[in-house]
Amino acid sequence: MAKKYKGSLTLDWFNKQKAIVNLDESSIKSESDIPAPLINWINKDEALFYDLNKDDGKGNTPYWVNRDDIRVKEARPLVFQKGFKAVEQEKGFSIKEVEKEEDVLDTDNMLIKGDNLLVLNTLKKHFDKLPDNEKIKCIFIDPPYNTGSAFEQYDDNLMHSEWLTLMRDRLNVLKQLLSEDGSIWITIDDDESHYLKVLCDDVFGRDNFVSNIIWQKKFSPQNDAKWFSDMHDHILVYAKDKENWRPNLLPRTDEMDSRYKNLDDDPRGKWTSGDLLRKDVQKSGVYTITTPSGRVCNPPAGTSWRVPEYKYKELLDDNRLWFGKNGDGVPRLKRFLKDVKSGITPLTIWLYGEVGHNQDAKKEVKELNEDDVFDTPKPEKLMQRIIHLATNEGDLVFDCFGGSGTTFAVAHKMNRKWIGVEIGNHADTHIISRMKGVINGTDKIGITESVNWQGGGSFKYYHLGESIINVDKETGKGEFNWQLGKQFIQESLLLSYDFVVQDINVFPAQIFPDKQNQPTVGKLIGSSGKSVYGIATLMSPNDKEAVISNEDVKTIYNTLKNQEDFQSLVIYTNKGIDLAQDTIPEDLDIIKVPNAIFSELER
Repeated sequence: MAKKYKGSLTLDWFNKQKAIVNLDESSIKSESDIPAPLINWINKDEALFYDLNKDDGKGNTPYWVNRDDIRVKEARPLVFQKGFKAVEQEKGFSIKEVEKEEDVLDTDNMLIKGDNLLVLNTLKKHFDKLPDNEKIKCIFIDPPYNTGSAFEQYDDNLMHSEWLTLMRDRLNVLKQLLSEDGSIWITIDDDESHYLKVLCDDVFGRDNFVSNIIWQKKFSPQNDAKWFSDMHDHILVYAKDKENWRPNLLPRTDEMDSRYKNLDDDPRGKWTSGDLLRKDVQKSGVYTITTPSGRVCNPPAGTSWRVPEYKYKELLDDNRLWFGKNGDGVPRLKRFLKDVKSGITPLTIWLYGEVGHNQDAKKEVKELNEDDVFDTPKPEKLMQRIIHLATNEGDLVFDCFGGSGTTFAVAHKMNRKWIGVEIGNHADTHIISRMKGVINGTDKIGITESVNWQGGGSFKYYHLGESIINVDKETGKGEFNWQLGKQFIQESLLLSYDFVVQDINVFPAQIFPDKQNQPTVGKLIGSSGKSVYGIATLMSPNDKEAVISNEDVKTIYNTLKNQEDFQSLVIYTNKGIDLAQDTIPEDLDIIKVPNAIFSELER
C-alpha cells in the first residue's frame, strides 16, 4: 500500500533560511547551489510500482519500491497484435488487417497498450540507437490532473506524493526520447500546474521553459461554483534545448490580409500604413514637411517624426509615404503585404473560438462511440494548433496518455508520424476504431474538413510484453522468464540498469564463436567521457556451461580495460564464478542474478 500523504509539500532553494541584507553574489552562487527550486515530497527518492489488472486494463493499488527496482526500470518486449492498412478503392479506402509484423515494417505509426512507464523504458532502448533527426519532435501528454475525481477511464485520485512521483519518473524518460530541437506540451489544471512547473524546471531545466499557455476550455460560466468559475487549463511548454527550438508561425487569416489595400496602384502590391509620428521629441525628428498638395506640416508639440530628415527623403523618393487621397494629409509610412512575415507569432492565451472547448471534444468522441463519452477529452482543433506549432509534415509526434486517441487522429490527418500509449481497455474499444475511421476516410469529425483529409496510411498495434522476471506469488522466489530468450533477457537486464546497449565489437571472434552464447555489452558514459562497461552473460535452463572460468573473466576484463574510455566493469551472471574473491580488481564488480535482483524487490 502507498504511504498516506501527510503535511504540505516543501520548496527548497539555496540559502532558504537566510535573508539578504547586502547583496554579495558569492554568498548566493556556489558550486553547491541548487540549480532551481526543488520540490520535496513523501518518498521522493522512491518509485511507484503496481501490478496490472488485466481484466480491466488498469493498475492495481501502487506501492513504493526502490528506484533501482527492475520492475520499474526494465525494458519489456512489444508483442505485435495486428497492422491496419488503408487500401485505395475506386471510391475511398478499405482497411486491410495485417497479421504478420514483417508486412508492416514500413509503417511508422504505432499504438501500444500497456503501462506507459514500462513502454517508455522499451522505447528508450529503441531511440537510443537512432540519430537525432529520427527521434521524437513533439511530445503531448494530458496526464491525470489529480483533481480528486474518479473518472471511469482512469483513476484521477492520487495523493500529491504519488502523483509527483508518477510524473517525475515519466518525464525523466520522455526528455531522453526528444530530439534536440523537440518540445513537450503538457495540459494541466490549477490543482497541480504550479507543482508541475517546478518539477519540469528540475527535469528539463529552467532555461528550457518556453511558455505557460492558457486554454479557455469552457464557453459558459459555471454558476454553481463556490468560489470562481473555472474556465481554463494550462499548457506547459518546454523545449529539449530552447536555443535550438522555435515554434512555427500560425497562418495569417483573411481578415488580417483584408486590412491591406493598394490605394495608389503601387506596383509592389497591397499595403497598409502606420503613423510616422512618435510621442516624444527626438532632435533628428523635428523638421518641416511639405505635402504633395503644398501643405506644410510640423510635428505637434511634444512629438517628432519617427525618422530623421535624410531618411524621410529616401522614403519619399521610394514612394513609401502616403499623404491621403488628396495628398494633403499627415504622412504615413506604407507597409507592404509582401514584406510581412508569412505567419503570425502565437499568443499565450487561446480562446475556445480558435481551438475548441470541452463540449466540442465530448461531441467528437460521442460521435465516434455513442455509448461512452470521456470526461476530459481534448478537441481536435486544440491538438491541431499544438502539432502545427511544434512540427512539420513527416515529424514524429508522441503521446503516452492516449485517452480517446485525439493526438493520434490529428497527427495522422496532418501527415505526421505518431506513436501512442494507453494502459486502459479503451485502446481497443476507442482508439483502434477511431484510427480505422481516420485511415479509411469515414472520420468526418474535428479538423477533417479544414485539412481536406480523405483517408490513407496505416498503423501497427502492440501489447506490452511480459516481464523478464517471474515471481512466485506464494514463495516470493523468482527466476528469469526464459521463454523471452536469453539474448533478449541479457539486453533488457543491462537496459534496466541504464546501460546503453550497442553493437560494441570489442571481443575477438575466437573468444565467443557461438553467437547464442555471446555476452551482451553495454556502456554507461559518464560526464568525464569515461565509461562503466556492463556485461550480461547468462546460462539458460538448457545450457551446459554453468561456470565462468578464471580465464574467461580475465579475458573479458582485460579486453575491455584496453578500451580508451574504460572506467570500470560490471558483470551480471547467473553462472558460477571460478575466481577467488581477493583476486577481483577494484574496478570489476560481479553481480549474481537473479538473486541480486530479487533480494532488492520491496513491497
